[in-house]
Amino acid sequence: MEKTARVLVTGGSGMVGQALIQRLRRDGHARILAPSSEQLDLRNQAATHEFFTENPVDFVFHLAGRIGGIGASTSYPVEFLYENLMIAMHVIHAARISKVTKLLFLGSSCVYPRDCPQPMNEDDILTGAFEPTNEGYAIAKVAGMKLCEYSNQQYGTNFLNLMPCNVYGHGDHFEPTRSHVVSALIHKFHEAKVRRLPSVEVWGTGTSRRELLFVEDLIDAMLHFMRNVEAKDIGTFVNIGLGQDIAIRDLARLIQDVTGYPGEIVFNANMPDGMPKKLMDVGRAARLGWKAKVAIPEGLKLTYDWYLKNVSVETGAE
Repeated sequence: MEKTARVLVTGGSGMVGQALIQRLRRDGHARILAPSSEQLDLRNQAATHEFFTENPVDFVFHLAGRIGGIGASTSYPVEFLYENLMIAMHVIHAARISKVTKLLFLGSSCVYPRDCPQPMNEDDILTGAFEPTNEGYAIAKVAGMKLCEYSNQQYGTNFLNLMPCNVYGHGDHFEPTRSHVVSALIHKFHEAKVRRLPSVEVWGTGTSRRELLFVEDLIDAMLHFMRNVEAKDIGTFVNIGLGQDIAIRDLARLIQDVTGYPGEIVFNANMPDGMPKKLMDVGRAARLGWKAKVAIPEGLKLTYDWYLKNVSVETGAE
């Protein structure tokens, strides 16, 4: 990927998009397009195709989509399926028609079956039912992944699929309706500390396990694969993860320590746990030259430091 190449980043206002754009600029890339959702509604097929026609690009990092945790995905399953499906179809199709050099589609580990063998291997995809709490989102991600795969087979495109585990870090969404587990817990514990609340409620039993990836590790992975690996070399997709997981109970205690909250943690077993375990086999990524570097305690501290500087004042939690 030459530094003079024209690069499109969809979803550039999100956590991953912001971090990617910052890294690209530091690396000397100056021809970056990152339209906001107000500037370009990717749910609109005609508008998406018109954008690609008027703004020819060489490389596409497709990150845009509706995101959220268990609460959001169970409350708005229509939006999570429809919007993510439309966005993926329109961008991938327009990229093929426009003959872009390379596209990277960012998926999610939620594409794996709920009762998938652990660690989850790329060959386990579509071997069982999805986790019900994020089924709509998962279906949309699988569809995008498959369109990339079929485009490569039928038209000889070079469209890559990367499937990261749960990503966290600076620039994340911390509001309850859009946050994932790490950002949600950081916000909860920080506000409880500021308000001197006696306890913090955590959804579920605390026994479910999650694999967490710091956002800068994901940026490293995306750039490594975009610059050094061809679609034909990875199969349908490649897992991007830390290679180890953590119980929500232990994660909550780590975040309690990082935030300095002195109260009690209460696990609400009446609320859903989601998938019981999500750990990915990252052997394929390692064989292709990439491995995560940031351990969970370090990543949590970096994330909370960013939160204190950029979010807590905005939310009034200080």
